Amino acid sequence: MISTFYKKIEQYRKFDYKSFFNNLNSCTIENAIYSRNMSELEFLTLLSPLAENYLETLAQKAQQTTIKHFGKTIQLYTPMYISNYCNNECLYCGFNRENNIKRKQLTFDEIEKESKEIVKSNIKHILVLTGSARNIATPKYILGAVKVIKRYFSSISIEIYPMDQKGYKSLFAAGVDGLTIYQETYDEELYAKLHPSGPKKNYHYRLSAPDRGCRAGIRRINLGVLLGLKDWREDVFLATLHCAYLQNKYPSTEISISLPRIRSHTGSYTPHASVADKNMVQILTAFRLFIPRSGINISTREEPLFRDNIIPLGTTNMSAGCTTAVGGHTKDDSTKQFEIADTRSVKEIEKLIYNKGYQPIFKDWQYLN
Repeated sequence: MISTFYKKIEQYRKFDYKSFFNNLNSCTIENAIYSRNMSELEFLTLLSPLAENYLETLAQKAQQTTIKHFGKTIQLYTPMYISNYCNNECLYCGFNRENNIKRKQLTFDEIEKESKEIVKSNIKHILVLTGSARNIATPKYILGAVKVIKRYFSSISIEIYPMDQKGYKSLFAAGVDGLTIYQETYDEELYAKLHPSGPKKNYHYRLSAPDRGCRAGIRRINLGVLLGLKDWREDVFLATLHCAYLQNKYPSTEISISLPRIRSHTGSYTPHASVADKNMVQILTAFRLFIPRSGINISTREEPLFRDNIIPLGTTNMSAGCTTAVGGHTKDDSTKQFEIADTRSVKEIEKLIYNKGYQPIFKDWQYLN
């Protein structure tokens, strides 16, 4: 189970990050950058304020490491929102059940219509999203949706409410090969405040969901934290340790991380802390050096210019042609979960990637019955 990793989280929640950072010097930063077998604390060193002075060196080494393990390729995917009903009261989310928004759940015919529209762009990797309303977007409904979607896409990932191992296994058998689940924050006390009610309030059940997905046979697990909920250094550190734990325990599973910053959404939540572009570069490059074989996803939450410039710095997956509205690829008549920043088409992103000297990948996996 995840008990050993959870004990590590407890250990680092009591850790004196401020003192650790204050005791660093240029020598410890440089030793961490060039470490052949980087330790957890050396990785934390690269997240320090002092390490901001070494971004150019971090960027060069991250680029070399990424090309070594992934080549000059960028995997493309797009999200498909099929339901925005939710039983949770997440303070930072537009789908919060307390928000007075237009709710919608697609029929299977509407899901097929969305699928037909998306495949026109040549996208073959899809991320299917719902709100967290198990009584409406039921496991049976999601299974039915997957059966429709797999007629059109070679790879299907899901971003839904946490399930037990049996639930994940049934989705895997139906054609789901990827699971995205963000812990949002690894600070258990803050987590409780951000999720005052609803099933998502169960911190530990969500924390152990990636383990259940791995044991169910799902081949790709994507973790993440929502940057802006608290000081980013601690959350990024623990999310990265979670990735390392999963990669070591389940070596046949592909592990990746997402680095989303809070965007404008329905509701009144104000981010606790800002995360500057230079800090995003620091996070991305430090992660790449600590876990060279893990993927890094950069979504359309980010501004176009920023996405353009970070392609060489460790990115392996990018979303394109996105909408966060239910049925948004065919008829945008429901409330968006949040506002995206990069509204460019798949064709425009494809051209950008080529211009950067990289190859866009539309398909690298085929599900076989």
